[in-house]
Formats: sequence, C-alpha cells, structure tokens
Amino acid sequence: MDIEQIDLKTNVFVLALRDVVVFPGMVVPLFVGRDKSRQALRAAMKEDKQIFLITQKKNTKDSPIASELYEVGVMSNILQILKLPDGTDKVLIEGVKRFKLLSLYDKELFLTGDIEELKFDDIPSTDVPVIIRRVQDRFVSYANLKKKVSSEVKKSVSVATDGNKLVDIISANLKLSIEEKQVLLEKTSLTDRLERILVTIETEIDILESEIRINARVKKYMDKTQRNFYLNTKLKAIHEELGEAAVEEEGNDLSKLKMRIESTGLSAQALKVANEEFKKLRAMPSQSPEANIVRNYIDWLLRVPWKKRTRVSKDLNKAQLILDAQHYGLEKVKERIIEYLAVQKRINKIKGPILCLVGPPGVGKTSLAKSIAEATNRNFIKMSLGGVRDEAEIRGHRKTYLGALPGRIIQKMKLAGTKNPLFLLDEIDKMARDQRGDPSSALLEVLDPEQNKRFNDHYLEIDYDLSDVMFVATSNSMDMPEPLMDRMEIINLSGYTEIEKLNISTQHLFPRVLKNHGLKSKEISVPDETITEIIQTYTREAGVRLLDQELAKICRKVIKRIVTDEVETPVNILPKDLEDYLGVARHRIGMADEVNKIGQVSGLAWTRVGGDLLRIEAVCMPGKGKNISTGQLGSVMQESTQTAMSVIRSRSKDLGLEDDFYEKIDIHLHFPEGSIKKDGPSAGIAICTAIASILTNIPVRSEVAMTGEITLRGEVLPIGGLKEKMLAALRGGIKTILIPHDNMRDLNDISSEIKSGLNIIPVQWLEEVLDIALESKAVPLKKYTNDSVEALDRIVVSE
Repeated sequence: MDIEQIDLKTNVFVLALRDVVVFPGMVVPLFVGRDKSRQALRAAMKEDKQIFLITQKKNTKDSPIASELYEVGVMSNILQILKLPDGTDKVLIEGVKRFKLLSLYDKELFLTGDIEELKFDDIPSTDVPVIIRRVQDRFVSYANLKKKVSSEVKKSVSVATDGNKLVDIISANLKLSIEEKQVLLEKTSLTDRLERILVTIETEIDILESEIRINARVKKYMDKTQRNFYLNTKLKAIHEELGEAAVEEEGNDLSKLKMRIESTGLSAQALKVANEEFKKLRAMPSQSPEANIVRNYIDWLLRVPWKKRTRVSKDLNKAQLILDAQHYGLEKVKERIIEYLAVQKRINKIKGPILCLVGPPGVGKTSLAKSIAEATNRNFIKMSLGGVRDEAEIRGHRKTYLGALPGRIIQKMKLAGTKNPLFLLDEIDKMARDQRGDPSSALLEVLDPEQNKRFNDHYLEIDYDLSDVMFVATSNSMDMPEPLMDRMEIINLSGYTEIEKLNISTQHLFPRVLKNHGLKSKEISVPDETITEIIQTYTREAGVRLLDQELAKICRKVIKRIVTDEVETPVNILPKDLEDYLGVARHRIGMADEVNKIGQVSGLAWTRVGGDLLRIEAVCMPGKGKNISTGQLGSVMQESTQTAMSVIRSRSKDLGLEDDFYEKIDIHLHFPEGSIKKDGPSAGIAICTAIASILTNIPVRSEVAMTGEITLRGEVLPIGGLKEKMLAALRGGIKTILIPHDNMRDLNDISSEIKSGLNIIPVQWLEEVLDIALESKAVPLKKYTNDSVEALDRIVVSE
C-alpha cells in the first residue's frame, strides 16, 4: 500500500503493543489477546482497515492510559486476521507512516485517539549519501557475521536510496531493546537517525566479533577436553589389558562426572573445591578406598541444591483460606502466621524470627507447618529431633572417616531438592546431650538468621547458604536451652476445648476416617452427643489424636458387622452403644456435689489435657497442732497449704476461733485421685475455704467452684488456664465460679458460649471468697475441748 493513501483523520482506532515496535514498511504478525485490542481490530476492519499501533512503556499494564504509552507510533494497514482456537487473534499488519499521538480516549469497547503526522525537519545535506553508503557497508559486515539475516533483507538494504527507509529496514532487523527502537522511530532528523543506526551497527559488530573469539577459545578448550577423554579411555583399556584396574560402570565415568560439575551451578567456593577433588580422583586408581571417598564427596556436592528454588507464593488470602480449611479454631495462631508471611512479603526476604509452635501432643503443630508450606508453595521437609544426642547428627562427620556422611540438615536439603523449602524441626525439646556433644548448640548456627547464610557442615567443609530456608520448630514444652529459645519466636497452642474438639471431629476427623475406611456417610451416623461422650469418658488429651483413633475403632467394628450381616445400614451409634464398641469408659469427668458439705470445696485445676474439678477435703481431729496434706502434691502446692493455714490463723478472731485453737487439733487436707500428681499455687483460696469451713462448722456451697492463689495478707492473685478451668466448671454442673479480680481481662479471649453458662464473680480478698462460698458467716465458737472436737469430727464424718 502506498503511504500516501493513508487518510489523515482526526480520530483513529488505537492498538497498544507490548514488547514490540513496528516501523514503516515493516510487515509483522501480531498475536492479540486483550478484548479492547480485538474490538479495535474488528472495528477498523469494518471501516478502512487502518489502525494506529503504539508501544506501551510497561508491558504489565492491561489497560494503559496516555501517560503509559510512547508519543510516536505507526499508522498501519491490516492485511489479514485469523482467529485462533485459544481465543486470541493472529493479525498480519503492515506499518505505513509515523504519527504522533495527541490524545487517547477509552471507549469501553476499544481505544481511539487523535494523531498528527510526524514530519522530518532535516535540511538536505551532502553528508547524507556518504553516511547511507557507510551504513549499507557496515550492515553487510554485520549480516556476514550474524549468519541469520535473510537474503531479502540484505537486498533491500543494498538497493535502498531513501535514508529513512534504510533506517526503518535495519531497525526492524536488529536485536535492539524496545527503548532503543523507540528512539530511532521518534527521531525527526534524518542525519541523527543515520548516525544513531550506524553507531548501533558498529556496537553489534563488536559484540559479534567478541562472541566469535570466545567461541573459538571454548572450542579449543573442548577439543583439549575431548583429547584428554580419548587418551584416558585408551589408558584405561591398557590397564585393563594388564589387569591393573577393573571396568568402571558407565555412570561413574570421569568425563560425565566432570560435565556434572560444570553444569550443576555450584557456588564459586564449591566449584573450586569440586575441581580440586576431581583432579585428585583422576590421578587415583579407580578401585582404591581413597577414590571412593573422593567420589562420594563430589557426589554429595553435586546433589545438594545450590541454585534451584520454588517460586514462593505471597498470596495472603490464599494462605488464610488454606489454614482455615485445614485447621478449626486456633485463630490467634493463624493470625500470627499470616502476620509473619505478610512481613516476609513486604521485605521480600525470609530473614526474620524462627517460628516455634509449642503445645501438647495432638493439637496440630506438624499439620500447621505443612499448611504453611502449602500456602507459601514451598517444599516440605521434616527432621525429627527426638532422641538426637550426637552433634554430628546436625553437622556431619569429617569426610576422612570411614562411612562419613553430611549432617541431617544437608541430607534433608538434598531430599528437598530446592534451596528454599519449609524445614520443620520436630520435637526440638526432645534433644539430649552426652559425651558426644550437644546437638542443641549445633542448631544455634542453623537457626540464627545472621549466621545460617554461611552454615558449615563438617563433611562438606564449604559454606552453605540456609538463609532462604523457612525454619519452623515444634515443641511440647518450654524446656529448651535458653540460647536456642532466644533465636525463636514462641507461638503457644493450648489444648482444645470440648466444643472445639466436637467441631474438629465433625468437620475434619470423622469425614477423613470414613474415607480411609471406605465407609459412606449414609452407612453410619455418629451424633454430636456420642462424640461428646467419647471426648469426656474415653479420651483424656489436649489434642485430638486419641479421638481420631477411637472414631477409627468404631468404623472398623461397624465395617466388620456390615460385612458379616450382623447389622443393617445405616448404623446409628448412640452414647449407650459406646461400651459395646469401645469397651468400658476409661475416665470420668469431675461433677459438682449435690449437697453442701462441711470441709469439702470444689477447686478448679488445669491439666495438660484440659481443665477439671479438683475436690479438696478437710477434717480436724484432737491433736497437738499437726497439719497433714495428702494426694501426691508437688512442692508448690505443699507450700500453698502452709500459706493457707497461716492465713486462717491470722484471721482466727474474725472466724470466731480462739488464738490457740491450732494447738489442740490436727488438720488433715486431702486431694482425691491420689495417683495423679498435683502442683501449682492456684488452689490457695480453695484450701483456705476448706480449712475455714471445717473450723467454723459451716458447710460450703456445692454449686460454687473457685481458683486463685492466696497471699499471707489474704489477697487473691491471678492464675493461668482460665479458659480450661471455666470449661471444666460448666461441664461439671457448677453455677458460680470465683476467679481472681486480675483475671477479668482474660475473659475477652473466652467465647461467650462458655461465659453465658456461668455466674463469674471476681474476688480480690479472702473475706469476699468466704462470704460467697460459705452458707453463712462465721460466729464465735466455745473453747475447744476433747469432747467438742470429737462431736465436731462426728458431724464431719456424718456429712
């Protein structure tokens, strides 16, 4: 098409291009996928088949505005449009004439714009023909070096007399950047365009000549390598003929090993060491022990990932969805994990605190780590540290030892296959130390972000970069060395409440158990009350591992009975049927007493498997002031009983007791279920209440339970595990609980479902506790005699 046939219009259809610049006279195929661009093509086809092509400054913009486009483009003629199966259009376009974009309009369906012709402002110069000939000559030199320039292009350049056409042809056939091509397109001075393209051609010729020289040196080196390979092969054949060496396997061929060293992408230090070791190997007899040691060492160097990594996902919404789908509850834990990932996304690097998930068994620590790996698109590897006693397990042995191997850190990295996996250090509190060293100290370098970029394994003896690895540790307790704990951020996972366990079992455990056992949901029904009964009487744990096992046991028995035609589907498992499926209940839940009793108080205890009611009993007997405490108590709880006795003695007048009452009686405190160890200070006010009740002969309200530490002044101090204790009170039929006043702030983290079923009363002094817990206020008693004490004891026993 003649360029003079382009109609100058005030408004034209605009097609924005990514990563391509079209020059006048250039016929190019374009693949168009954006809706607005496809609509613009179709609209142009209906009119005059003319469209204005202009290049974007950034190829990431799907809907560019005027400021995101270059100023100069090319008015073009649409030659052909083909619709491809994938929904895109292939269009053949011929560039015709340069125009300048004045304004851009977004018509929703397509882009249009106002343009004006870009004219040359050159004054004819006698230098132009000289420059043209020089450009043509140098392009011929370039084409001879490049070898890929077509004969049609060479001919077009050689016969071109118009300087602008010459620049356009050469620009379209040089491998230039978008910015460089756009500069050539926009220049309005012919002399400037010719000089610019001449400089560009000279630069490309220099680059090509350098590449030729480099390739020649590489070829010479390769020829030398092949010559050495031929001679080594011939030498090996001579040795075989003489019986001095055995035939090596093809996979262990030295030439292939050398190629692996060069292609693996080792670090500079590792490449240097590998080449040195390879030289040693080549000089050794193949069957010598030293050769096997060196070969194994090189093999380990090549198997460890040095550069390969996965593309890390930084989509926090996706991470949140994965965590929510795979774990019920744990809101604070999941929120902290999302915050951690958000920081990594913001700073675009992994350097930061190491997460340590601390909680009892079965609460989902390991599965949480797997979910983090899935959410971030990292390979997951796990290293169990339980029972590890040898430092060499972490750092490895020197390669000179027989059978030496790298440490488990490097071994797991080889297994991961990438440089940036999620590395789970499981049961980090179960490590021990002995005469072979302290493995926890060896982990300090691994977990310190300032040091792990230069982790040095004893076997490799080369710095290995662990800074891209996301380390997550798990632990059942805080019993870890202080330096190790200092390098980690602790995230506590408390035990699940019964409500949470019920939801976990219905949403996650039971469907998974059915799938694993080949049962359909319509064949078996386990109501919520049955699962609650299993939780309370068959499993006593903080997590849900035993619950999962009990549900699996029920499914196995149901399958057996269905297969043997003992039952018909659907099988409905009711609480009364559990003894038939699971045997006799193994646990009982603490329940409140039905009547008020003297000297018997309901305390609230925290255990690693949840909360429970703690019964405290007190009796007094004629004696000489002896105080006895039984029930397998720890040292802290023993001290609490002594403190409680001192508090009661300091308030003897307020309780109606004579100053020397304790000299004539013995008090025995007992904490039932003596086979279970008990410790902690939180039973302080309950012990005081039991002693006050037995001394004043006033019964304790059975619907009241309490928890709180007591001081010698009678002040009630805060305690821990409030959520579990409240849940135990609710489950045991308690209506009123007394908690320390300072624990009121903890109620914000407890669900309204638990709080609504209890009358929660905060207390700060012992007097408040006694006023609520005892049936009536204490009144003065007559002086103790042996007869009155015996009568009192009979009352207590009868109660």
